[in-house]
Order: sequence, then structure tokens, then C-alpha cells
Amino acid sequence: MSKKTAIIPLSACLLMLLLVSQGCNKIRDYFPNGNTPKKSIAAIVSSSKDYSMLKLALERADLLKTLDQPGTFTVFVPDNSAFEKAGATVELIESAPVETLKNVLLFHVIGSKITASQIPEGNNTAVTSLLGAALYVSKSGSKVSVNGSGVTRADIEANNGVIHGIDRVLVPPAGNIVEVAKSNPALSYLVAAVVRASQGTTNVAALLSGDGPLTVFAPTNQAFINAGFPTIESINAAKPDDLTPILAYHVITDRVFSTNLVDGGQPSTFAGETLTIDLSSGAAVKGKSNTTKSKIGPADIVTTNGVVHVIDQVLLP
Repeated sequence: MSKKTAIIPLSACLLMLLLVSQGCNKIRDYFPNGNTPKKSIAAIVSSSKDYSMLKLALERADLLKTLDQPGTFTVFVPDNSAFEKAGATVELIESAPVETLKNVLLFHVIGSKITASQIPEGNNTAVTSLLGAALYVSKSGSKVSVNGSGVTRADIEANNGVIHGIDRVLVPPAGNIVEVAKSNPALSYLVAAVVRASQGTTNVAALLSGDGPLTVFAPTNQAFINAGFPTIESINAAKPDDLTPILAYHVITDRVFSTNLVDGGQPSTFAGETLTIDLSSGAAVKGKSNTTKSKIGPADIVTTNGVVHVIDQVLLP
């Protein structure tokens, strides 16, 4: 018995072709140039396992939905490894004060779209974050950084802005250089030296609290002990005007993040003498009379009037 072939009327074929054609036109309208629509910044963060800690932080600060809405944002996005470098854990994020968390996250967001190609060549172009504090973006060739944090992946396009992946969590300034040093127990000897030096002819504390911008290489307590100041009392016993030139040798009258340092560079200090930068095996700095170079780290502690780099030696002119 022969099989019957289904016959579709010509009018039905024409109708189907018309519907398919209209459907394709609608698809082309929705997916211009054959590309699917971009996701929102929130959707990109939420869909990547590398950003799970950032997603948790944004949810807890009630900011994830903001980055899902229409608008134009630039977000510097730290991945999970950046949070881990900062000592952050899931437990810490879940227990952190919400307002503190929100401030840190808003420090990563700019209220306009800035692609890598729009960043001018040079150091420390200031842009204002949604927190209100300035971020400083630097560009050298294809290398881009913000506040000393390298951009690991630039120009991730979203339908409400652009994402730049970074290798560190950005921390907002907690005060000027003196205030930040006072809040760090590892720098209490430096604070004592600044206070003692300010009792002489130069008010070093006032200088380091001024408008800036300044960069300070900040020796740790152990660095002062190794330099012959075993106690804070020994610092207080020193002549103020003997301490001032030593402290001035640790200050650069400019904002210099770690990514702005140049191997072999010799920046001038407030004392009028130069330091030598060595990047051959990690960031380091050497004073003229030091026999060895001093390691820099942690680096890029942002203040309202500059930046602080912690070092493990007192620099000697």
C-alpha cells in the first residue's frame, strides 16, 4: 500500500514564510549584528564563580540590584583572589558592618562609563567614585591601574556600563597620612618620631597632615629598632632637629603608587636627596647610605592627602 504525502496548501506556505520572516526581523532587531544583548553588570558578576565573594558583598550591602538597573557605570571588579589577598573571607563579609561594606564597594564604582581607551596616558588621573572619594587611574601603554591595583582584564561590556577586573580590593582613605599612621599599630614608632621631630624647628606632623599630595615610605617599628631606636623612649630622647632630616628623606612631594614606580628611578625627596627604586625582585627602595634595599609592602595605602608604602628599613640619606 503506498504512503500518502501530506499536501500543504500554497496559502499556508506563504503564511508560514511571512511569519518566519517577521520573526527573523524581530530577532535581528533584538540581537543587532547577530550578537546577543549584553548582560547587566550585576548579571555578569552573578554568573561568574570568580566573583562569588564580590556578589556576596554586593548583596549584603544591597547594591547588587543597583548594578542591575539601567544606567551608566564603570566598576573596578576584584575577583575572589583579590578578596583573599585582602584577608577577606565569606565569614568576614557576612559579619562586617553593612555601612562599612557599602562604602568600600561604592569606592569601586564610577557613575559614568570609562573604557581603557578613554583613560589618558600618564599617572594618576583623578576620577570621582560613587563614595565621593577620588580614584587615581594610571595608564602606560597597554597597562592600566587604579590606586596601584593593576587592571587584569579591561572593557568587559555590560548593558549598563563597563567592568574592569582588578587584582586588589580598593580601600577608601581613612584619614590623612598622620591619621592613617596612628591607626596602624605597626607604625607607632614612626608616629612617635613625627611627634618628636615636630617639637623642633619644623612641624613635621603639620606637613604630613597638609593638602599634599605626598608619598611616604613608612618604616615599621622593627625597622626603627634595627636602626638603633629600641624603644619609643629612645625616640623621645633624640633631638627633634636630628630626626627631621631623616623623616624628610622618606617623603616624596607627589602621589606615587606602586604601579607608578620605575625600576632604577631616583625620585627626589622632601629632604632634597634622592632614593633609588629597585623592581628586579619585587618592589623595593634604597637610601644612599643603606647597604641593602628595603622591601615595600604593604603598598598603596591611600590617604586623603597621598599614599603610604610600608617598608622594613629606615632609609638613610
